[in-house]
Order: sequence, then structure tokens, then C-alpha cells
Amino acid sequence: MQVTLEGKVALVTGASKGIGRAIAAGMAESGASVMLSSRKQEQLEEAAAGIDGEVAVFAANAGNIEAAGECVAATIARFGRLDILVNNAATNPHYGGTLDIEPSKFDKTIEVNLRGPLFWSRAAYRQAFAERPGVIINIASVGGLRAEYGLGVYNLTKAALIHLTRQLANELGPTRVVGIAPGLVKTDFAKVLVDNFGEQLEHSLPTKRLGEPEDIANLAVFLASDRASWMTGETYVIDGGAGVRGGGTIAG
Repeated sequence: MQVTLEGKVALVTGASKGIGRAIAAGMAESGASVMLSSRKQEQLEEAAAGIDGEVAVFAANAGNIEAAGECVAATIARFGRLDILVNNAATNPHYGGTLDIEPSKFDKTIEVNLRGPLFWSRAAYRQAFAERPGVIINIASVGGLRAEYGLGVYNLTKAALIHLTRQLANELGPTRVVGIAPGLVKTDFAKVLVDNFGEQLEHSLPTKRLGEPEDIANLAVFLASDRASWMTGETYVIDGGAGVRGGGTIAG
């Protein structure tokens, strides 16, 4: 089975590093023209320079509604169309008890992780997908499906993003809206968790390793492709088997 994005145009938020950069690279390598967006121009240019394929960059804060419309418009102006939006940008300014979060950090987490995907999706739909159906991919987290200490508000936003995925799929069809819920992936964003819990977790996983950004990118490319044309509304867990790990294995 060949998976290709030839002739398609993608916009990826939070694309300067980590999972977002890997998704942008994977889509470009699969034939798409890709607009990379994140807050810092220099980091975007550095990321774009390492990607094979047709790419451009647009610096924007994912929590900014006006920037969403401007970035979508710039993508269409640069490449002539928009087919795929990947809402990947996220933030987590608080680690600790859920009730201990400062209101300003709560508001920032909601702004980027939930408000952002909603209004970037609106911009993409109104400027592109209402006329020609496209694909929206929301990068959630397994934390949106499970409770864990330290990441309560972050996981709250991801749980809401999973439901937003279902809601928009219901309202926007035939535009497809799908989600990805990664487990622990080796990125700068997750460095604290990887450094403190990574080795213990990877030994307990059936796959015996943590995730790489490319693992998430491979799934994103497939979900964006026509091979996934009957898939919408669901969020797909990719966590190395963390949700099914147990105390032992059976060798045959």
C-alpha cells in the first residue's frame, strides 16, 4: 500500500521542533507542500532548512486568533490551496497538583491547547475546507484518556481536544477531523518526564522503548492521506503499549 500526499498542502502548528517538525518533514517527504508555523522565526527557518521538499514558514502564536487567519491566508497565497491542518502546538506551564495551578497558567494552557485548535480549525474551514473538504488532525495525548499526577490541567485540555475532534467531525463533514494521542515521546517538550521516568517506563512497555517523533509523524501522514478517507471523529492512541502493559510476558 502506497501512502502519498502528492498535490496536497499542509499547515502544521508547533512545527519548529519535536513532533510538529517530524510531522512537517513526514508530510513533505510524502509529497505535500508544507507551511511550518510556530512562535519563533529563527527556529522555524532552522527546521525548514533540514526538511526535504517544498516548505515555507510563518511565525505565529498558536493561541492568537488573528494569527490563525493570517497564517491560513499566507499558506493559501503561497501554495494555492490548503488540504491539511495539523493542530500540534501545545504548552504546559504548570507541573504539580491540579488545584495548585495559578490562574494565569491555567488560562495560558487553555489558550494554546484548546482555544488555539478551535480557532485555527475555524480559519482553515472558512478559508479552505468549506469549499473543498480537507483534513484536520489534532494532536492530543494519552493523558486526555487517563488520570495522572502533575499534568492535570494539561490533560484536561487534551481530553477536551479529543471531544472537540468528535464534535467538529460531526459538524464539518465531509471534511475529516481525527486525533492522535501519543504516549511519552522523546522530545524537548517532554524532557522532564523522559529524564525522570523514561527508563522505568520503557522497560515496562511491550515495545521496550519510548516513542520517537517520527512514530507520531508516520501515523499523521497516513491519517492525512486518502488511504484514511473513511476515518473521522476518532482519536488514535500510539503509546508503545503503555495502556496494556502488565507484570509479565508469555514466551512460546
